[in-house]
Formats: sequence, C-alpha cells, structure tokens
Amino acid sequence: MNDFHSLSAAGFAATAISYGPGRMGFGLFVPELRTAFDMSTSAVGYISSLGFLGFFLALLIAQPLLTRRGPEFPVISGLLSATVGMATVAAAPNLAVLAVGVFFTASSAGFAWTPFNDAVHRKIREVDRPLALSEISTGTSLGIFGAGFAALAMVYAGLSWRMCWAFFATAAALALFANWFALRHVEKDDREMPPGAWREMLRVAALPLFVIAFVYGTVSAIYISFAGDHFVDSGGLPGIPVQATPAVVFMVYGACGLAGLLTGRLKRAIGLAWLLRLLMLSAAVSVSLVVLFPGSWAGLGVSAGLQGVHVMMTSAVLAFWSEKLFPGFPSLSFTSALLATAAGSVLGPSLAGLASDVFGDWTMFLGTAALPALTALAVRSRFAGEEPVRPEAA
Repeated sequence: MNDFHSLSAAGFAATAISYGPGRMGFGLFVPELRTAFDMSTSAVGYISSLGFLGFFLALLIAQPLLTRRGPEFPVISGLLSATVGMATVAAAPNLAVLAVGVFFTASSAGFAWTPFNDAVHRKIREVDRPLALSEISTGTSLGIFGAGFAALAMVYAGLSWRMCWAFFATAAALALFANWFALRHVEKDDREMPPGAWREMLRVAALPLFVIAFVYGTVSAIYISFAGDHFVDSGGLPGIPVQATPAVVFMVYGACGLAGLLTGRLKRAIGLAWLLRLLMLSAAVSVSLVVLFPGSWAGLGVSAGLQGVHVMMTSAVLAFWSEKLFPGFPSLSFTSALLATAAGSVLGPSLAGLASDVFGDWTMFLGTAALPALTALAVRSRFAGEEPVRPEAA
C-alpha cells in the first residue's frame, strides 16, 4: 500500500472515531444523559463546552508533540484519549465523572487530525493532497453515521446507552492499533520550527480563514449539542419511537457529509468565495429548520443533511485553504484554523444553553442561524484569496 492510500485510510479511521462519536457522541445521547443525570439545558451547554475545551487544549499540545516526535505520537495519544474517555462515559456513576469522560473523549479530536496535514504535505505529491485531505476529513461522516446507527440499534434492541459507549471505546482501541501500524514508518520532520512561526499565522491575509473557522465551530457545536434534543422535545418523527429521533438526525448528518469528498472539485468549479457563501448559507438554513419544522421528516432531513454538508465541506476547506496560504507551515496553519474553530465551539454551547433557558429555543436557534447568514453576506472574493502568505524579511 502506497503513502496516499495508507495515510488516507489511517486518517479516515482516526477522524471517524475522534470527530464521529468523539465529537458528536455527547450531543447524540443528550436525551438519555439528561434523564440519567438530571441535567438542565444550561448544564448540557456547560458539559459540551467542557468537551470542546479539551479539544482546544489538545490542539495546543499536539503541535509540539508533532514537532518533537512526529505524527505518530499525537495521533496515538488522541485515540488513547478517545478510548479512555469513552470507557469513562460508559461507566460514569455521576455527573462529575461523565464530564471528565466527555472532556477526554472530545480531546481526541484535537490530537488526531492535524498531524495528518504534516504527513500528507511531506509524503503525498501536491496534486493529490486536496483529495487525500478531503478523504481524511470526511472520515467524520462514517463515524457520525456509525454512532447514529449504534444509537438506533440501542432503541430497537433495548440496549443501554452505556453499551453504546462501550462499543465506541472498543472501536477507538481498534483504530489506535491501525494508526500505530500505518504511522510508525512516517518519520519526524527534522526541520525545526523557526522562531516566530506562530506570529506568521497572524497576518491580515489569514483573517478570513480564522473568521470562517470561528463561525463554523460556533454553529456546528451548538447544532450537535442541542438539535437532537430539541427534535425529541418537539415530539419526534411520525412512525418511529421518539427516542430514535437523534439517531436519525446524526445518520442523515453523516450520510450527507460524504459530500465533503467533492469539496475540492466544487471549489475548482465555482471558486472559494462562492463555496464559502454557500456553506455559510447552508448552516443558517440548517439551524433555522430545527425550530421551523421540527416534527416533519422533510424538515429534519433537510436540516441534518445541510448541517452534514456544511461541517464536512467546511472542514475540508479549512484543511486545504490553510495549507495553501501557509505552504511552509502545513500543520501549524491548520492547527491555527482549528484553534479558531475550537474557540467558537467552547463559547457556543455554553452561551446557547443560557440563552435557551432565558429566552427559549426559538430565539436561541434563530439567533445562531443569523451568525453564518451574516458571515455569508460579508464574504468578498478579494478576502478569500489563496495566494500564499510570504514570511516577512528578517
């Protein structure tokens, strides 16, 4: 197996676990967890934000690990964190232990993706990099669909939510061993990170990248934290048990997210600026439909489907846009973009939970939808340029 196939497959598996049940699992099981641990909407928001704080901190740790040890060490650390965190959630006796489990589970996403940008940049030829990065990022779709399918099986087979989380922990352990096998031959980059490398990320030319990343992180985190629970509170869908509704949401989300594989082709066809506008508008429509048509198959399907397209395509855009802007810092630039994503993900759910308790779900979801809608209107072609950012002369 050549580098293209081995790295794409390993990255697909890592993101399937860490960005599938790792990042989405808490939101998927919020109805069951609220009942088991007697959580308010604000508590749901706080725990979700705590998980994304783990994601943020892991991103900061992963970069020096990558520099000193190569891509294998941070990826394996992330999958180990997923395994331990998921097992902790499965066995959690109280809310405090649940929160710890969610923290470690969500941390896995911060460790286990960005190192692949470095490996792909060094091991795969330039013409194939966008496809490889799109395949890696779209591993999330399979992970989300699988998590949703497990939740659906739980409902129809009468399984406990704890059994589902034990299954997730087992899958994470298997992905850990698969990635160890694929990455053990990818050597550390011997080049030292030059002084001031982080300052290079603060150029004005990169500001649109970070704004899009922040909005994307805020909106997607609010959706995965609260949408499934709102559909349940609204009575679910006709023809299926109400408890199965979140599983359907995330299965549609994951299946439609496979559109992420077309991101590179779509960008070449319509340009980056129009792609960004469409992705931000898809997020706005998706979130709005949660409260506009919560009790219909069409409303739920379009909402979850658009959110899946938005998340998977935007994540792929961040991967190749950051690599194009900063070709000398492929992993650091992607880490910087994901830090902006994580910052939005930390703030979004906690503020949304408070807004929901004070103003209600309608105001919270429609207010959230306004953020990507306004961002779409603000996108200008000259701000979405792809010229590499040149380092300043010493």
